[in-house]
Amino acid sequence: MSRKVLIIDDDADFTEAVGVYLETHGYQVISAPNGREGLRLAKAEAPDVVLMDVVMDERTEGFFTLQQLRRTPGLERMPVFVVSSIYSSVPGFSITPEKSWLRHDDFIAKPVDLPRLLELIDARLNQAGTANASGGAA
Repeated sequence: MSRKVLIIDDDADFTEAVGVYLETHGYQVISAPNGREGLRLAKAEAPDVVLMDVVMDERTEGFFTLQQLRRTPGLERMPVFVVSSIYSSVPGFSITPEKSWLRHDDFIAKPVDLPRLLELIDARLNQAGTANASGGAA
C-alpha cells in the first residue's frame, strides 16, 4: 500500500517536480494550489504527510491553514513539513522556524534537496509506523 503525500503550494512547477519525484519513489501524491483546497483534501484524503508552503497567494495563508489542520479532529497529529523559502526571500517578514508557535514537524528550505526531502519523509513515516505498531502515538 503506497503512502499518500499532500502538497499544498501555489507554485505549480514545484508541486509537479516534487510530486513526480515522490511518485517514482512509491508515494501517491495529491496536491492543492491553496490553503482552502489543501484543508479540504486533508480532511477527505487523510494523507500520511503534508508538505506545505506558508506564503501563497496571501502572505499568511499557509500559517492559518496549518493552524486549522492542527485544530481539526483526526488531523491534529498528521506530520506537516513546512517547505518554503520564507526565511530567505520575504523582505520585512521575519519569523523563526520554531515549532512551538507554528506547530509543524519539520522545516525544509527551498530550493529543496529532493533526496534529503525523501529521507525526511521516509524517516518520519517509519517512526510513526513504529510508534503505531507498538501502541504509542504517532
